[in-house]
Amino acid sequence: MKLEAISKHFGDEAVLIDISMEVPSGSFTAFIGPNGAGKSSLINIMSRLLPKESGYLWIKGQEIEAWDHKALARELSLLKQSQHYHTRLRVEELVSFGRFPYSGNRLTEEDQTKIQEAIAYMGLEGFKDRYIHTLSGGQLQRVYIAMVLAQDTDIILLDEPLNNLDMKQSIAMMTILRKLVDDLGKTVVIVIHDINIASRYVYHMVAFKDGQVFESGPTATVMTKSVLDKLYDMSVRIVDIDGKQHCIY
Repeated sequence: MKLEAISKHFGDEAVLIDISMEVPSGSFTAFIGPNGAGKSSLINIMSRLLPKESGYLWIKGQEIEAWDHKALARELSLLKQSQHYHTRLRVEELVSFGRFPYSGNRLTEEDQTKIQEAIAYMGLEGFKDRYIHTLSGGQLQRVYIAMVLAQDTDIILLDEPLNNLDMKQSIAMMTILRKLVDDLGKTVVIVIHDINIASRYVYHMVAFKDGQVFESGPTATVMTKSVLDKLYDMSVRIVDIDGKQHCIY
């Protein structure tokens, strides 16, 4: 996925300014930076949920505006920061929504297989008949991830998927996302605020500040004092733990 000179305004406010970068294929990439830096806006543009004002976004060599809606939904999936679904849905029904780009409401045998695989991958077999309003925030977040997995796209975009997850659940989630990259060859992009968790799992980081790309590259080149001090306007200390950089603040 390649972005060239992407810009976006909300009224008079510039939220993204001339964003140019390349998301490595088959890699785990984290978007980091302070609130209001434009991370979520860019994720929404990358999924065509939000229109860009200018620039180009190439997916597999084709500009995003040229993609047919259903064809794009088979290549790219998005988990938004907030989800709104009818509370009387069961877990299995919600996960099945991931198959809509393929078969609509008429699920095939292949669709059913993908749904059950996604449920098993997220360890939700014991929950699939539960109504979603009976789940905890962490359980529901796992269901949303299962829905994305059932969509079975090469590119997966996630806007703060660790919301509502405790420490153990966050680690389990990042482990699963890393496996999607390492075992299944997916391209995963995640908006995340916990840079220490990100540092242990992602291969690549893009740091945003004031609507612009502040720094990008392999995780070790972004997780440095010189970058993070200026990115967050505060003094931090970087320590190495098991070969991974951690930020002390």
